[in-house]
Amino acid sequence: MGSSLGLYNYLIQQGHHTTVITPSDYPDFLTWMPGNEEVVIYTDNKERSAQLIAEADIVFCLDFNNLSRINEMGELVRAADAKKIMIDHHLEPEDFDDYRHWDINACAAAQLVHSFITDILDNKKLINKDVATCLYTGIMTDSGSFRLPNTTSSVHRVIADLIDAGAVNYRIHELVYNSASENRLRFLGHCLSSCLEILPEFNTALIVVNKQDLQKYDVNTGDTEGIVNYALSIASIRLAAFIVERDDKVKLSLRSKGDFPANEICKLYFSGGGHRNAAGGQSSASLQEVVNQLKQILPEYKKLLIQ
Repeated sequence: MGSSLGLYNYLIQQGHHTTVITPSDYPDFLTWMPGNEEVVIYTDNKERSAQLIAEADIVFCLDFNNLSRINEMGELVRAADAKKIMIDHHLEPEDFDDYRHWDINACAAAQLVHSFITDILDNKKLINKDVATCLYTGIMTDSGSFRLPNTTSSVHRVIADLIDAGAVNYRIHELVYNSASENRLRFLGHCLSSCLEILPEFNTALIVVNKQDLQKYDVNTGDTEGIVNYALSIASIRLAAFIVERDDKVKLSLRSKGDFPANEICKLYFSGGGHRNAAGGQSSASLQEVVNQLKQILPEYKKLLIQ
């Protein structure tokens, strides 16, 4: 959303008719961003979304490089006559785009939107406060608040430019990280006290959440964001997994330390992918089957996990 709304706020300054369409709803802690009120959620507005995609001249594909990542929308984008521009930093892009601004070393798609505007389009002057605020948010969240290995000196120079352009850094941090609901906090406590399992022989921690837990705590989209990092914060842990049972699938979020390839596990076993230290996947199997499968995989990676 940071990259999408950042680009949106840039394009509307030039008079372009621009709409952000997201494949599903997204966390409440992002709904304050400039331009959010204009976002179309595909699952709530399928006919309008389909029409907008079909009639578009250009479709920007931000922060994903495979059309399956946007679910039903993917085939609509594939079939559209529009020019397709991919701005992304994930591995192994699908060949569906007409133009690609892609760098796996970038810490966030929002960083690439910044370089697209400043370096490719040579239009830095149009990075106003709204653009800067959204791009700062995207870089901040995707870099783990600037603490992941890909937070290079170049990233900090981009952040400095965004602050100079009007992004109020402390306020953005407050809106994203200090705006949890009471239910979310109680749910977090439940995850840590009742759902956390440590596998010391593999330096691995699992947090497993079923549908009943989600219903009990009235968990909204986004309430599960970041919980996996609490498991990873344990000193001995090199791999952490958050596994949650949704209505249609079981979703996995993996986080790792050092050189451990979380993305490899997601790609090979759970129809997903991502970055080395932050990846995700999904499965149509039952919650317990997914947990068992992950545990059965761990011996293959024991040498990497216990080094």
